[in-house]
Amino acid sequence: MTVEQMYNTGTDKMEKAISQMKKEFSSIRTGRANPMILDKVIVEYYGAPTPLRQLSQVSVQDGTTLVIAPYDKTILKEVEKALIKADLGITPNSDGIVIRLVFPPLTQDKRKEICKDVKKVCEDTKVAIRNIRRDMTDELKKLEKSENLSEDMVKDNQDKIQKLTDKYIKIADENSQEKEKEVLTV
Repeated sequence: MTVEQMYNTGTDKMEKAISQMKKEFSSIRTGRANPMILDKVIVEYYGAPTPLRQLSQVSVQDGTTLVIAPYDKTILKEVEKALIKADLGITPNSDGIVIRLVFPPLTQDKRKEICKDVKKVCEDTKVAIRNIRRDMTDELKKLEKSENLSEDMVKDNQDKIQKLTDKYIKIADENSQEKEKEVLTV
């Protein structure tokens, strides 16, 4: 592996850490109806665990209600059970044709609790980014021995790795602050 390949691999991994954080943020409740919150809901469909969004049409109604219309109406009860089991903090209401999830307004305490979750996800992402930095630095040390890199070149590359790390940690912080602002907005 060359220095350039090591740098590109590290950049890709950091990029993936950020996208994973964004994915986790999209499933965090903010008081508004968001179909992404259902991404983690798995329904037992003819013996196979299947994501809810593959089995139904999900739409947002009036900003605070999600309407779930299963393509196969016979699985309405299974969908309802899966929603309860997923522990979304919302009770599903079924009328025999569709299921409605009404998002109640969040209390200030609940908003603060959700912000703590957002901070935890951000901190986990920053830890992952720092671990990637450590792996890149270790790889650089191996390259230093195997390719006889000069001290200046090693130092320059360590600075480059640190700047990359700082860039992605800043991106993580910015995304976290945006999500917190979204959660705290009434």
